[in-house]
Amino acid sequence: MAIHGLLQTLVFDPEDVKKLVTAYEDALRTLQLSNRDDPVTTIIAQRIIEAARTGERNPAKLRMLAIKELRVP
Repeated sequence: MAIHGLLQTLVFDPEDVKKLVTAYEDALRTLQLSNRDDPVTTIIAQRIIEAARTGERNPAKLRMLAIKELRVP
C-alpha cells in the first residue's frame, strides 16, 4: 500500500494515520483503482499527505483534495 510506505518516514499520531489511510482507501475506491502498484496510487498518497501536513484531517476533504489534484471530475 503506497500510503503506508510514505507514512513510515513521517510523524503523524495513530489517529491521524487512520484518517489518512481512510482518505486514501476512499480515493482509490472512488477512482476504481485496485492495483496498489499503479503509480497513480502513490500520487494520491502523496497528495493526501501534503494536505495533512497543512493541518487538514477530515478524510472526506483529504480524499476530495487528492482527487481534485488529479483533475478528475
